[in-house]
Amino acid sequence: MSKKGFLYRNSLSIVLIVFMISCLAAQFFTGWKTENKELAENGEAALSIGEYIQSGHFIQATFENWESEFLQMMLYVLLTVSLRQKGSSESKSLEQEEDVDKERFHILMRLGRLRKEESG
Repeated sequence: MSKKGFLYRNSLSIVLIVFMISCLAAQFFTGWKTENKELAENGEAALSIGEYIQSGHFIQATFENWESEFLQMMLYVLLTVSLRQKGSSESKSLEQEEDVDKERFHILMRLGRLRKEESG
């Protein structure tokens, strides 16, 4: 993958969208199964997929999960450490290495030298 390729330039957005869709799909199917189980226990007819999407159970569960802003923000911060997004001020540069990366490299190199000196 070239540094100027679409995936490299938009990796942050792609990963976040995939996570969001995956979580929403998992929430939908587990909620649908749970709601139908509760309906069956009460002797009521199960909901179809279309009926469940429009039900209060799905809508309420979706909005409650979107309220977990701290978890979403933590994930965003962790992902912006290594992924890039064209045009984003929070993202790492697409073109050049960041000072933070250079500093981390030098720290790791020093640690490696110290360990060699301690063992030798």
